[in-house]
Amino acid sequence: MAWKGVLNRIDDNRWEIPEGHVKGMTTNAVIFASEPMIPQIMADNAAEQAANVACLPGIVGSSLAMPDVHWGYGFPIGGVAAVDANDGCISPGGIGFDINCGVRLMRTDLLADDVKGKVRDLTDELYRNIPSGLGSKGIEKISEQSIREILTDGSGWAVGNGYGWERDLDATEERGCMTDADAAHVSDKAVKRGFGQVGSLGSGNHFIEIDVVEKIYDVDAARTFGLEEGQITVTVHCGSRGCGHQIATDHLQVMEQYIKRNRMELPDRQLACAPLSSKEGDSYYKAMSCGANYAWANRQMITHWIRGSFESVMKNSAESMGMDVVYDVAHNIAKKERHEVDGNFIDVLVHRKGATPAFPAGHADVPSSYRSAGQPVIVPVDMSAGTYVLAGLPGAMEMSFGSACHGAGRKMSRKAAFNNLKVSDLRNSMDAKNIYLKSGADQSVLDEAPEAYKDVDQVVAVVCDSGLAKKVARLRPLGVVKG
Repeated sequence: MAWKGVLNRIDDNRWEIPEGHVKGMTTNAVIFASEPMIPQIMADNAAEQAANVACLPGIVGSSLAMPDVHWGYGFPIGGVAAVDANDGCISPGGIGFDINCGVRLMRTDLLADDVKGKVRDLTDELYRNIPSGLGSKGIEKISEQSIREILTDGSGWAVGNGYGWERDLDATEERGCMTDADAAHVSDKAVKRGFGQVGSLGSGNHFIEIDVVEKIYDVDAARTFGLEEGQITVTVHCGSRGCGHQIATDHLQVMEQYIKRNRMELPDRQLACAPLSSKEGDSYYKAMSCGANYAWANRQMITHWIRGSFESVMKNSAESMGMDVVYDVAHNIAKKERHEVDGNFIDVLVHRKGATPAFPAGHADVPSSYRSAGQPVIVPVDMSAGTYVLAGLPGAMEMSFGSACHGAGRKMSRKAAFNNLKVSDLRNSMDAKNIYLKSGADQSVLDEAPEAYKDVDQVVAVVCDSGLAKKVARLRPLGVVKG
C-alpha cells in the first residue's frame, strides 16, 4: 500500500513528516533519503510506520528512518527511536523478532592469490561445518543449563568453552554481553527453542560470505581496522534463531495485555509497549538482553568453525592466517545510552531495528583500538554486491542517536521475489560474476536475490553525505553460503 502523506524536505538527504500527521504524535518523523529514493520509500507505507513510532510514549527527539527503510512489524525496518530511560516505553516491535540479528566481519592475512582455485573448496567446507537453513540445528550438544549460561554471559561463555579467542571479545560490541540480561525472564519454551540451534546460521537473509577487499576509501581508518586491498575477509550475518523469536513472541503478548489493561491508545497494535520502569517493560528488557547474548554467542561459535574450515582447506593455522575479528555489531536491539537532546544530556533507551550504531572517533563506547577512527559500521548488501565498511562520524550523534543504516533495504517482498524471479537466472548471474553460491532451498535463495534490494550505493551515499558515517572499504564476494 503506497503512502500518500506529506513529506517536507529538510535538506538534500532528510525529509520530515510533521507532527500531527497521525493522531497521538508527540514529535515529528525524519527519513534519511535522497530525492530519487523517495518513490520507493513511499511505495510500501514504511513512512506511515515511522510516523506511528512518533506516538510511542516517552519518545524524545524525532522518530527516525534510515535510507534502507522498508516495511516491518510495528516499527519500519531501518527505524531508530529513543525514549526517556526514566518514563519512556520499550516496544518489542522496535527491536524485532530476530533479536540481535547482526553482522560480524573477520579479516585474514590471506590475499586473493592465496585462495585462487580454493574458493569453492572453502565455501563447501563452510557449508559442511556450519549448519544452515530453516530449522537448522547446532552441531554441538549444548545442555539446557549451558543455554541459560549463554543467555547470561553471551560470547564470554563461548570463548570460555573453547569457541574462539579472548581478543574476539574486544572486537565485539558490548564485548558480546548485555550485562542486564536475566534468564529468569526467558520462558522455558524460548530456552527449548534455543537448545538445539546455537551455533547455526539459519535461513532467510542470513549468510556467510568469503570476500576480497576491493577498494579502500580511507587509508588511515582501514589500517586501524586491519584492512587492505586484495585481502580476504569473511562476513557473517545471523541472529538469535528460535530463542530470540520466542522471547519476542512471549513478551509481545504480555505487552498487548498491558496496553489493553491501561487503555493506552496507539495507532498500531504492533507498537505494543510498556514503560521501561514497569514490571512488564523491565522483564522484556532483561529477556531481550538474553536474546542479544544468545546471538553473540551464536556468531562466536560460528567464528570458531569458520577458522576450522579455513584450517582444513588451507592447511595452516587460523592464528598464522591472521583470522581475527574486525568487529561484531547488532542491528536489532535496544540499548541504554546517554545522548544530547534539546541541549541537555539525558539517559535514553535507543531502539534500533535494522540500524547500526555509528559512534564517532573518541566516543567511549568505541573499542579502544578503533577510537581514533570511529566505530566500524558493517553494511552487508546482497549476495552479488558484497559489503561496505564505514566508520561513525560526529553527525550521527547530532542527528540519529549515533546510528546509521544496516544494509541496502528491500524493494521487493520475499513473496514477490519468489513469484517473479528464477533460481536459474540468479545462479547464472552469480556465475557470470565469478561468485560461487552454496545453498539449500531455492526459496531462501530467491527471497534474497539481488533484484529484491535497493541500490546500496544510493543508501551509503545518503549516510555519508548526511555526515552519519564515512566510507572506509568495500568488499566483493567470492563465495557465499546461504541456508
